[in-house]
Amino acid sequence: MIIKTLYIVRHGQTDLNKQGIVQGRGMDTDLNEEGRRQAQLFYRSYGYIDFDKIYISTLKRTQQSIQPFIDKGIPFEKLPGLDELAWGIHEGQPSTPETKAAFLHLMREWTRGNLDEKFENGESPNEVQARQKEALDHIMSKPEEKTVLVCMHGRAMRLLLCLLTEQPLTKMESFPHQNLVLYKVTYNGEKFEIADFNNSIHLQYS
Repeated sequence: MIIKTLYIVRHGQTDLNKQGIVQGRGMDTDLNEEGRRQAQLFYRSYGYIDFDKIYISTLKRTQQSIQPFIDKGIPFEKLPGLDELAWGIHEGQPSTPETKAAFLHLMREWTRGNLDEKFENGESPNEVQARQKEALDHIMSKPEEKTVLVCMHGRAMRLLLCLLTEQPLTKMESFPHQNLVLYKVTYNGEKFEIADFNNSIHLQYS
């Protein structure tokens, strides 16, 4: 028996995504033309679903990504717990060999289990998961919301999927993603299961 189904998507493309520049929680960027196209493609494939509720981060690129669903009159709520991980001093900065090396070092630390490591003025995976637990508790406290759409961010989505599947955060890299990719997760009253993994079929249509 499925009690709740979560459709979890990453936001559409922004110019910084296209340029390979890290955004993070502190960059409130807009979707670019490609991102808006991705949003329309996602709606074309999933607009028929009668979502009971939509949850998004506080950053506008998530709302822009699912605006057609909101325009249908589906209620939505912004949760800070769904915001992207804060990359601190590296947010919005050009990619250089030095910054690439810094990111590689940090990723290695995380996969080794050093989950409190972070950039200056940034957040660690443990800090992000703490606020995600609050957001998830809020979402799951609404039993009347059977079918839910969640729009969030790449790194944060990886951490949330670890939380849902009860995997350690060191496994975060096992959840690939691209802009507006879908993870469908069901909850049967006892545990979460991924019913659709990294689905991008909807983006292949023109």
